[in-house]
Amino acid sequence: MSKRAPIVAELGRPETPEETAARKAEFSKAYRSSQTVRGLIAALLATLAIVVVIVLAVPRGEPATEREVDVTGIAADVESSLGSPVIVPELDDFWRVNAAGLTSGATPVWDVTLAPAAENERGFIKLAQAFGVDSSWAPQRLNGVAPTDTTAIGGIEWDVYSLGDAGAKQNVTYAIGTQAGDDYVLLYGSRSADSTADLAETLVPQIRDLSE
Repeated sequence: MSKRAPIVAELGRPETPEETAARKAEFSKAYRSSQTVRGLIAALLATLAIVVVIVLAVPRGEPATEREVDVTGIAADVESSLGSPVIVPELDDFWRVNAAGLTSGATPVWDVTLAPAAENERGFIKLAQAFGVDSSWAPQRLNGVAPTDTTAIGGIEWDVYSLGDAGAKQNVTYAIGTQAGDDYVLLYGSRSADSTADLAETLVPQIRDLSE
């Protein structure tokens, strides 16, 4: 005697062979889908674990320190090549040198860029010693601006340049200059007049030496 097919509650009767095949196919599809999702999750977790290991393994090191400019050494090389003395700022705790070098051209210029060492101080001052020229050279660095006044600093008369909008593009707001023997010394930048004067006063002994 053959065994009767079980009655399916949802149908109220036994499944037909076609319905049984369809149910099994749907079950297999759902099973494969669940296995695929599990595989994807496992692969994702493995990838994340590898990334974490790589990140932790990369050495962090210390922040790069700012390169110190050997302004004295560079100045010595410039003096040797030109056969003429150059003015070297005497640095203290306030100033640091960001750049120094000789700018070649029709008029060679010894250029030094100074900025405050403290992070809470802003601005810069550039020292430009133009060889064998007078104040008529300065407008080349100041967008054509000529001196508008004079001031005495350290017993030396300095030309004062009021740049206004002319220096905005270069972020230059103030400039002073003076003759130093055969050369013209220009200080210009974005620091205040008082700050520029303080720096100028430290250069006076060297300027006097050049003027003798």
